Amino acid sequence: MKPKACCTPSTTMPPLLAEAEIHHADGGSTEGMIQLPGGAYLAGTESSEAWATDGEGPVREVTVATFYIDATQVSNKQFTEFVEATGYKTEAERFGWSYVFRTQVAKSKSRKASTERVIGLEWWHKIDGADWRHPEGPGTQIRRRMDHPVIHVSWNDAIAYCRWAGKRLPREAEWEYAARGGLVQKIYAWGDQLEPGGKHMCNIWQGDFPYKDSAADGWAGTCPVKSYQPNGYGLYCVAGNVWEWCNDWFSPSYHLNGPRRDPKGPAFGERKVMKGGSYLCHNSYCNRYRVAARTSNTPDSSTGNCGFRCARDL
Repeated sequence: MKPKACCTPSTTMPPLLAEAEIHHADGGSTEGMIQLPGGAYLAGTESSEAWATDGEGPVREVTVATFYIDATQVSNKQFTEFVEATGYKTEAERFGWSYVFRTQVAKSKSRKASTERVIGLEWWHKIDGADWRHPEGPGTQIRRRMDHPVIHVSWNDAIAYCRWAGKRLPREAEWEYAARGGLVQKIYAWGDQLEPGGKHMCNIWQGDFPYKDSAADGWAGTCPVKSYQPNGYGLYCVAGNVWEWCNDWFSPSYHLNGPRRDPKGPAFGERKVMKGGSYLCHNSYCNRYRVAARTSNTPDSSTGNCGFRCARDL
């Protein structure tokens, strides 16, 4: 697969088959989840900041039913519990490699394959041995990052976790409804100013992308899943930190004539929706930490800036 112009490269090898979507799940624990009453909201944007190829607009009224959603991204601690209970191997582990951002490579004790980069996204390095347990490659570990979001997980890996937990991935319409936190057509999950009063509200890139992240917000990589102020519905880190997989297949035009009540996305596709942006997003290149922003990747792709949170039906 050829990578598109976004912050996450695609796996460049024959993909494994995508797991079947989970459209209904009501058996998982609701601990750590927030019940949202559902209702109508204004989705999308017609802002000049929107990426035309992503299909962010037009603004339209969408209605979602009541559902549960995790207050946080799934953490390393939670994913460890899943793996210990099931023996599951992520796709990065089975492939033997994953993508690590250029400024993170130096943390690895292995330089093998570190010079193999993605054409057009040269800041991504293919690192043998990089996976969720070894985020920057061999010699790195998560022991002191158990409260950080799990990364190097594909959409298929997220689905496997959801099946074990009795949950599902949020639909894109649900994710955006939850991320808006009750605000109407605001640019960000907290309002229209990126740094109101000079306060950092999310974990994104500061400085000269892709060369130097000043970490003015306190983090040059992932941050704990309960960092920063939660939004109006109590969700943490719905902007920045890590991209979050949604259940839907990606289409830039499905919403133009698709259903406005509980939309589930196209029946088929090649790439899955991702929302929220990551710690690598920067206004000079990828400002998709805006609440209406969206991008996509193949279901088997994994990177050092992609994770997920779960949803559940009543």
